[in-house]
Amino acid sequence: MPSSPDLPTSSWKSDALSLYQRLLPAAFLKSFEKYTRQNNRIYTFPVVMWLLIAQRLQPLASLETAVLELLSGLPSSFWPRPCQRVQDWHDGCKLPSSHTGAYNKARQALPLTVVEQSCDRIFQELTAHLNGTLPTVGARAFFVDGTTVRMAHRPALCQAYPPGSNQHGEAHWPLLRMLVAHDLQTGLALRPEWGPMHGPQAVSEQKLVETAIHRLPEGSVVVGDANFGVFSVAYVAAQREYPVVLRLTAVRARHLAGGPLPDGLDRPIVWKPTREDRRSHPDLPPDACVRGRLIARQVQPSNGATPFLLYLFTTLSASCDEVLSLYGQRWNIETDLRTLKSTLALEQLSCTTPEMVAKELNMAMAAYNLVRAITYIAAERAGIAPRSYSFTRVRNVVEAFTPLVANAKSPQEAQKYFDQMMYYVGQAKLPKRKKRRPSYPRAVWGKPKSFPHRRR
Repeated sequence: MPSSPDLPTSSWKSDALSLYQRLLPAAFLKSFEKYTRQNNRIYTFPVVMWLLIAQRLQPLASLETAVLELLSGLPSSFWPRPCQRVQDWHDGCKLPSSHTGAYNKARQALPLTVVEQSCDRIFQELTAHLNGTLPTVGARAFFVDGTTVRMAHRPALCQAYPPGSNQHGEAHWPLLRMLVAHDLQTGLALRPEWGPMHGPQAVSEQKLVETAIHRLPEGSVVVGDANFGVFSVAYVAAQREYPVVLRLTAVRARHLAGGPLPDGLDRPIVWKPTREDRRSHPDLPPDACVRGRLIARQVQPSNGATPFLLYLFTTLSASCDEVLSLYGQRWNIETDLRTLKSTLALEQLSCTTPEMVAKELNMAMAAYNLVRAITYIAAERAGIAPRSYSFTRVRNVVEAFTPLVANAKSPQEAQKYFDQMMYYVGQAKLPKRKKRRPSYPRAVWGKPKSFPHRRR
């Protein structure tokens, strides 16, 4: 693996808290002093960001839980130039308050720019050290997909992210549309992009991809389902020199082929925008086009359903079987989204302002990447794929052992707890079921019924 002068390879063998501090060293945090002085307070920027991460690592953690995380003892390296209050606290002269008001003010005052730069730094450093290159294509592959996130019904959020509506009226919850991009091998996630799902400023998943793609590692392969198999996504990726593997609808594939699509088709094409593409993207140049290959292959679903023709557009030079094998792993992004929304509780946010929504989403992705990094270490030791581990079980082990490592009285004791943590992380493998579980058809939830009137 490549090394870095700021972060030697040996330093990766650490718990989530130590890893967080190594990814955001003092030299990097020093650049944030232009926003406000950090040497005269308990809740510094790195402290607040870590507490936001700790809230995501602990299921349904409250502000009080985060404050108790601080009071239980964080390493003194969080305060390289401690103020008098921090010194009194460490000397046992005067303990800080356990009320949540100071932490709440600190998280609201935390600049969003600091959060974004810190999350990007964590992702970039992890990407540089965790090898995710696919031998078949010689590059990393990132699967992109979109999802929705509900938020609290507050005036500021309803204005920024209007609720949807139908024939029965307006919905209650504000909704945002979020796009994520996850590394196929390591599971590392790019800082997400999002926007309103409804209203005059509503954004599409395709537009979010166009905004986020420049932050992917250089030369990464972008893999998307039929929702992203449109000209605008392929063109933006080609302009930035990112290869693509995009699924196409049957109608779009027949239009590109100019005729029937037999099984086994694999031929070069030049994808040009339609009139509708130019209407939605008026800035396209007259000679805009993307050169690639159109692939049609009959595939058998893993659940035993009826075989169907799969249509793919790719700019890779890999063989047809390698491209199909790459797209066949697209289900990983679905399980990653389930992890983000269920395990890290992003399905419903409780914050009340758009800026806090941005901070919560970004720091949740940082927490996700820290767990993925520890999973990678365990997988490297065992010689198996990182995605062979249960994210939830690894998260639970990390959450249990991080305080023990942080409060260890000596390096030997810290190493003992770390070895124990990695031992139990190594046991968090996904089960290998001999018999595939049956799939259940999708069904609509029944409509709620009103209660009968009370009889007197």
